[in-house]
Amino acid sequence: MSKAHRGKGLKDLPAHGRAVCPLCDRTVKVLYEEKTADKSVKICKICKAAVKHGKKKLA
Repeated sequence: MSKAHRGKGLKDLPAHGRAVCPLCDRTVKVLYEEKTADKSVKICKICKAAVKHGKKKLA
């Protein structure tokens, strides 16, 4: 099967979804939205897993 449409949703995002993750300060794809007490923050895949398992906390 063709893989022509893989990542199609990233083309619409600025810089194709790449930015600095606010938790780990790395330049990676920040695609996952986590809600804090007052606003929502986009974080990377690794930090999303760490928040889910209680290893990192959102500020």
